[in-house]
Amino acid sequence: MTKGKSHHPQAYGDEAYWDNRYSQDAGSFDWYQRYSGLSPLINKYVAKTNRVLMVGCGNAVISEDMVNDGYQDIVNIDISQVVIDAMVKKYKDVPQLQYLRLDVREMKLFKDSSFDSIVDKGMFDSLMCGASAPYSAARMLEEVRRVLKPGGVYMLITYGDPRVRMSHLKGPDMNWSIVLHVIPRPGSKRAAESSSRVVTDPVLLSDDGTLGPQFALEDPDLHYVYVCTKEGTAKPAVPDKKKKAPAKK
Repeated sequence: MTKGKSHHPQAYGDEAYWDNRYSQDAGSFDWYQRYSGLSPLINKYVAKTNRVLMVGCGNAVISEDMVNDGYQDIVNIDISQVVIDAMVKKYKDVPQLQYLRLDVREMKLFKDSSFDSIVDKGMFDSLMCGASAPYSAARMLEEVRRVLKPGGVYMLITYGDPRVRMSHLKGPDMNWSIVLHVIPRPGSKRAAESSSRVVTDPVLLSDDGTLGPQFALEDPDLHYVYVCTKEGTAKPAVPDKKKKAPAKK
């Protein structure tokens, strides 16, 4: 997560911390997984015609890789104005990518049900390492759910196993339908091992949060992907009353 550097965890929710970090370290960095490792899952759950929100985008190249794979509309947000300015400049000639300075805990810029899909690669975990973690995490999930369309998918990529993440995802008024996938951490022993398990096959979640003998909880070689579908159906489009009816022939 931190490229080997030591930071005060309470700073993770602060704009000043991230502005300073991105000012000192301008090179691109993808937390946890690159697109190549996530593409089977993203392709499975996120249509390439979807309007996608990438929360806590930082200076990662995953959105660029998604565009190269055919995705057409990705809005990227981050709390750091420094990194947003850098990414706007970098991708000024890529119309499929938009970058905005925004706090994921307060996304008033977006109307309800603005996005088909939301991808979170480390944003939730970052808030969980910061000050007022439970409040920040709850506010984020409320906003994520608000701006996501009914039937839309929130994909959470995290190091948190079900015992420490399901309590948040199953919080009051969340009403998610959740499917879990487990993928090996790049460069780990698990990643080097051959396995007959297909990444796109869901992992059975037990009531106590355990995953069976194949997966040990708190395994540092694993990342967890929670695919959370917002229950409900999309509302039909409301006709524009100002438009005149076509003339009868």
